[in-house]
Amino acid sequence: MRILGNRRAAAGVVVALALGLTAPAALAAGPRAGATGVGPAPARQTLSLVLPLNANEAGLERFATEVNTPGSPDYGQYESIASLSRRFGASPSVRGRTLRYLRSVGATGVRIDATGLFADGTMPVLLAQRAFGTSLSSFHIAHAPRFVAPGGVPHVPRPLAGAVTGVVGLDTQPVFSAPSEIRSAGSRAHLASALQTDAADGASGYLNRTGTASGCSGATSGSGFTPNQYLTAYGYAPLQAAGIQGQGERVALIEIDGFRYSDLRAFSNCFGLATPAVNSYGVGVTKALAPAGESTLDLEVLDAAAPRLKSVDVYETQPEAVDVLRALTSPLQNPGRKPDVISASLGACEAQTLGALGVSGLRSIEGSLALAAASGISVLASSGDAGSSSCLTRAGAPVPQLAVSYPASSPFVTAVGGTNFALSSANVIDAQTVWNDAPAEPVAGGGGVSGLFERPSYQNGFVVANRRVVPDVAMLADPFPGYEIFCSVKNACTDAGHPDPWSTVGGTSAAAPLLAGGLALVDQELRTHGRQDVGLANPLLYKLDQFPGAAGVISDVVTGNDDLGSSLRGKPLGCCSAHVGFDYASGLGGVNLTALSAAADGLVARIVSVGLSLPRQRPLASEHVLARVSCSGQCLLGAYARITVGAARSGSTVYSGVAVLRRKGTKLVRIGLSGALRSRLSGQLARHDRITATVYGTILDPGGNIERQTRPQKLRITG
Repeated sequence: MRILGNRRAAAGVVVALALGLTAPAALAAGPRAGATGVGPAPARQTLSLVLPLNANEAGLERFATEVNTPGSPDYGQYESIASLSRRFGASPSVRGRTLRYLRSVGATGVRIDATGLFADGTMPVLLAQRAFGTSLSSFHIAHAPRFVAPGGVPHVPRPLAGAVTGVVGLDTQPVFSAPSEIRSAGSRAHLASALQTDAADGASGYLNRTGTASGCSGATSGSGFTPNQYLTAYGYAPLQAAGIQGQGERVALIEIDGFRYSDLRAFSNCFGLATPAVNSYGVGVTKALAPAGESTLDLEVLDAAAPRLKSVDVYETQPEAVDVLRALTSPLQNPGRKPDVISASLGACEAQTLGALGVSGLRSIEGSLALAAASGISVLASSGDAGSSSCLTRAGAPVPQLAVSYPASSPFVTAVGGTNFALSSANVIDAQTVWNDAPAEPVAGGGGVSGLFERPSYQNGFVVANRRVVPDVAMLADPFPGYEIFCSVKNACTDAGHPDPWSTVGGTSAAAPLLAGGLALVDQELRTHGRQDVGLANPLLYKLDQFPGAAGVISDVVTGNDDLGSSLRGKPLGCCSAHVGFDYASGLGGVNLTALSAAADGLVARIVSVGLSLPRQRPLASEHVLARVSCSGQCLLGAYARITVGAARSGSTVYSGVAVLRRKGTKLVRIGLSGALRSRLSGQLARHDRITATVYGTILDPGGNIERQTRPQKLRITG
């Protein structure tokens, strides 16, 4: 997907912003607005840098689009990350030249990441200034830590010309944010009269939940929705009742604060939920981040949606551009832990993102998001809590100008916007509207028109202008009544005026993990029917919205708007209102997961079948076992052998590499035997022991996990 703009945008100038925004206005809240220079940056301060490489992002994006488009011959034919890296990542010569140069100028921790799109390294300020031809200064902003930023446009060193397209990380100012709307009893009482007044004018918030809540007394005594309510409203409950609760699925969360596992356990115990294994990984941090409300919210809503996930992997990082860039790619290169779904409840407006990453950085991160889609991963992001005005001031208030949030605006991400609903006593949706609590609170679900990305093909027929529009769908987000969560973190969630750890929370940062858990359920159900994962959900969702046999998948939102202009500048900004059909405030609308699962089962590509035959061979002499593996269509295939001696029940298991078969056919696979194993087996043959290799042909998912395997075939090893 072409990013609108030109090379000058690397210096922070957007040349093709939509809706008439000029570059200076769009960057009014940019990287150094309101900052005071305090002198040269400390020469020894270490900078963590990412260098986008010259790679085939355009080819990768085309492939990702094809394998995620229903009706395409390649639909569902995902490839492994390693295969995609070889096909579309930087060439071996580019990788080698970049590594050698970085090491030669004193960089440490130098590596090419698994996507083949970036080079990573660290170096002190003094060396970075020399390498990239710019001065670095320190800046200060009130109530924020100092940061470093370049005084001019950095230059790619001459030895890296043609290999590297830019550098990210010379500017260390936090850019991304993850606001969750946590409301204490005190703040709710303060806003009660305002909300009641605003309701008459169409505001979405109201104080006391509708429907029928269930759970422990600590949760039901509050006013927010409990899991049984939103799971019933959005059609999760029938899937969970049928035993589809996320088993075998892995979800990754990208977070910029930490959590307490004990809070998650308290939440799950209250509602009778299982608690999945949670693994934390630091990205650019050396210790776990301090617990706060955002990660707690994401984990608890995800647990409600998919309580028996194989695992939840939390990637904790800092809000600097370079760290978020790495965090978004980290789940793709964690060996053996490729997720089925990634959820990111964070973002920054497009102008701020472009100013921090530059065009080359943004193109490369788009490449990594396309790579995730091409490998069958669903990536979701919250569309933001500032309505159609996603740029924020230093205090976190919306800037009165039209803007949307990134990464939600990426064409390879499902952008999740915000709504509110009223429920019947059976917890069925009676009414829903776009989340907008202005003027009582200047918060609303994010939505509008991208200034960076062209209209993706799946929005053809939905969007007239040649621009990407967000959100794609919208789920419960209004903090009034909000979600009930358990968070015991002092000051972040509790204080002297509100010591109760049960709080009501809202924001699109709740809506995104809710849908992420739902897609994990759908993936699990699809696999039980021999079908692939959903992958990038957008093409499927837009197709189903117009598919006659998919009634009930999408619930249209036809009232409300996400325009905060009247609160910010006394008059509307001009975008965006809900209406019948797709709109810029709620996208397609809400999603019913049971209906989505049923409809997807008829459209998502089948996992192909696998066959096996064994040719005549002498494994010890050739140093490998040969297996002829066939697929009924395009597949990732492999084989493994369990080698036993005599009547022994245990033995040695050896695996082949992963091979790509691009169409129906057969491939000869080699299962390598190590020197030590061959030596041991030769000795056993000399003693006339009987050696048997039990061989299986396999189809693997892009993470290297076995999806299907053949019945075993036995091979007598005689030499």
